[in-house]
Amino acid sequence: MHLLGLLPRRAWASLLSQLLRPPWASCTGAVRCQSQVAEAVLTSQLKAHQEKPNFIIKTPKGTRDLSPQHMVVREKILDLVISCFKRHGAKGMDTPAFELKDFDIAGQFDPMIPDAECLKIMCEILSGLQLGDFLIKMAWKDVRHEMVVKKGLAPEVADRIGDYVQCHGGVSLVEQMFQDPRLSQNKQALEGLGDLKLLFEYLTLFGIADKISFDLSLARGLDYYTGVIYEAVLLQTPTQAGEEPLNVGSVAAGGRYDGLVGMFDPKGHKVPCVGLSIGVERIFYIVEQRMKTKGEKVRTTETQVFVATPQKNFLQERLKLIAELWNSGIKAEMLYKNNPKLLTQLHYCESTGIPLVVIIGEQELKEGVIKIRSVASREEVAIKRENLVAEIQKRLSES
Repeated sequence: MHLLGLLPRRAWASLLSQLLRPPWASCTGAVRCQSQVAEAVLTSQLKAHQEKPNFIIKTPKGTRDLSPQHMVVREKILDLVISCFKRHGAKGMDTPAFELKDFDIAGQFDPMIPDAECLKIMCEILSGLQLGDFLIKMAWKDVRHEMVVKKGLAPEVADRIGDYVQCHGGVSLVEQMFQDPRLSQNKQALEGLGDLKLLFEYLTLFGIADKISFDLSLARGLDYYTGVIYEAVLLQTPTQAGEEPLNVGSVAAGGRYDGLVGMFDPKGHKVPCVGLSIGVERIFYIVEQRMKTKGEKVRTTETQVFVATPQKNFLQERLKLIAELWNSGIKAEMLYKNNPKLLTQLHYCESTGIPLVVIIGEQELKEGVIKIRSVASREEVAIKRENLVAEIQKRLSES
């Protein structure tokens, strides 16, 4: 069973505390914000005799306001993540307490197949976001515990383990450890290495083995992991002029947690699970900082066509024309003025990035045509009114 949503492995304790809190304490951020506004309005009414209102509307704690530009970037990131999840057969779920985007596979399956798919998903998302080169570090929790943490090992074995902890690599490193007689004495560690070897076979078939590095030094700080663990980090690249290096830690992580769900099942049923988390906030921060450095502008609307006129008293014609575009599924805008100046309308299109302008005036109305203007090239062409929608759709499909 694929679950697209907010990970229970990250959230069970907090989710239970949310459920046990009184209803007013578990409301969403939007409701809390509305409550603050209501309280502020009430306060201003009660103190109407004062010259200045004695209140300040604040952003709810733990949240921040996002501008239209920020929202465009954030939505593109989330759309890419969610579309990848759906491509892998995920079903959606959500809880109000968390803001992560996660993918989980729960159920009894043959070894390492779902684990390999989770790593494939992580690679697809990070490649699609175009954040730069990345590497997914991977380890096996039981192997690390048996080989590094557990006491009572012979000194020569401990020394050999110390050498391996400093190493990282792909399937060749796993095979090297697998064949080391001093390390193969531990049954649990041997089984873990065998599964890792199988996993790398699947990763090779998926074409992502070069993005995965087996690294015994990796130790995620969560006790519920029971098998393979991994986290993705961006590799440092030479910074461009004026660009500061970004150090945000891992941008995605996950692993196997076979025992967690059963802890909250009244009958103690064991549900094997493996999943991953995408660090949306960290990724958003990276993209935001790079946009600031490069001075990039972001379109805040998806408007495709602007309806304009060069003459006065053409509001009704503009309204009829824009309704025709809307009814055809074309995203269109116009200025909310009776008699806007043509230059003002064209400047608005240039500043907002609207690609096409349709212009109607006395001459166009008389001849039964509409002018189409390309904002980028400033070229204009007259089209018969009945052919307007088809011509716009053709141009938009070609752009």
